[in-house]
Amino acid sequence: MVIGVLQLELGIPGADSLKTKRMALRSIKDRIRHDFNVSVAEVDDNELWQHAVLAAVTISNDKRFANQVLSKVVDLVEHSRDLVLEDYSLSFL
Repeated sequence: MVIGVLQLELGIPGADSLKTKRMALRSIKDRIRHDFNVSVAEVDDNELWQHAVLAAVTISNDKRFANQVLSKVVDLVEHSRDLVLEDYSLSFL
């Protein structure tokens, strides 16, 4: 069993309040869940308006498959209009 963990550091340049930030994050989290069937949560910088840290997790019996799924998540976030992908890290357990 392989657990893939993706941590995404995001900039949210258009956010002028926590409400605006939450709307942008809810949109991308719902899309990630729907398209890739992974678990997603905001894990850090909860009170900052223009920055967020999300984690996406998948479980598989094949490391290559887990890597492929999480790489597609990175691609989706990179092409998002409302967010800027500042950094990401990928690890496997």
